[in-house]
Amino acid sequence: MKSQIALCLFMSAFYVNAEVAVIVNASNGNSLDKSAISKIYLGKSKSYADGTKVKAVAQTGTSVAKAFTQNVVGKSNSQFKAYWSKLIFTGKGTPPNPLSNDQAVIDFVMNNPEGIGYIDSAKVTDKVKVVGKF
Repeated sequence: MKSQIALCLFMSAFYVNAEVAVIVNASNGNSLDKSAISKIYLGKSKSYADGTKVKAVAQTGTSVAKAFTQNVVGKSNSQFKAYWSKLIFTGKGTPPNPLSNDQAVIDFVMNNPEGIGYIDSAKVTDKVKVVGKF
């Protein structure tokens, strides 16, 4: 029993310490800080500093998604979903397009100059540009 508890604590510590990389298309010359990224994912900003429209994607149901919403947006997954549910219901916003995993996010961002997404930092390739690690 003690070993099971220790394993659970270890796994929850790993989740909290998972490093998330926010990525954009390799040709994107914009720099983004945590606040700017949060505004994009909360629908408060719809373009990069140079005026280019943002096409944000998010992961659904992954540990990376949980770490991102907690560490970057400052909300739990349920708070983030509730936030977007309210905006959708009132017609004030459209959430980031959902994708299922890191590779899907990399593929989207790599093929869309306006794309932004987040992945496990261990999965970063030279085909995308990292604008932040959290």
